[in-house]
Amino acid sequence: MRMVRVLVVHDEGLLRSALVQLLRSDEALEVSSLCPRTDAPDHRAGPMDVCVVDGDRLEGAGDEWGAPFRALCGDRLVVLATPERPGVLHRAFDGGALGLVDKNASAQRLITAVHTVAQGERFLDETLTVALLKGARMPLTTRELSVLSLAAEGAPMAEIAARLHLSRGTVRNYMATAIRKVGARNRVDAIRIVQSGGWT
Repeated sequence: MRMVRVLVVHDEGLLRSALVQLLRSDEALEVSSLCPRTDAPDHRAGPMDVCVVDGDRLEGAGDEWGAPFRALCGDRLVVLATPERPGVLHRAFDGGALGLVDKNASAQRLITAVHTVAQGERFLDETLTVALLKGARMPLTTRELSVLSLAAEGAPMAEIAARLHLSRGTVRNYMATAIRKVGARNRVDAIRIVQSGGWT
């Protein structure tokens, strides 16, 4: 039986260790791990067959989505997600991840997903498939999301305008449009809606 090389990526040490132990219960899996905040992927170790990653920690859009881990295992990512965060699901699916596993799934579901993805096949948990089909698409443009993200960091209007090379009036317009599109009462409410949906 060919061993499948698996890399577990998670910020939280306890959960990362639990995932490693869970996967090591399958003798066909050779499992290592890293913390994305403190460890850089070790490309000298060679390519991994599968990376298991926490969807809430993956950043980037388009070709940049999950770039450090895609460099190690291509699209053979098993992303851990929940139905309540459609933004994470859509980014993972649109980014080309082959596996989507519900964080509330059984241990055996995760092991099955790893083996399926290692063979280059897609694995989608039913609960996440339903959430993908029902979930709303990101309503904001890239520019509107950038304005809202900088506002979430506490940047004042003048700083947002300077960082995005826009006029203050244009920033105000983007902000007003973003608030309207997500059905928010104000910018704080818009930031909450976008963050809780996993869009940032």
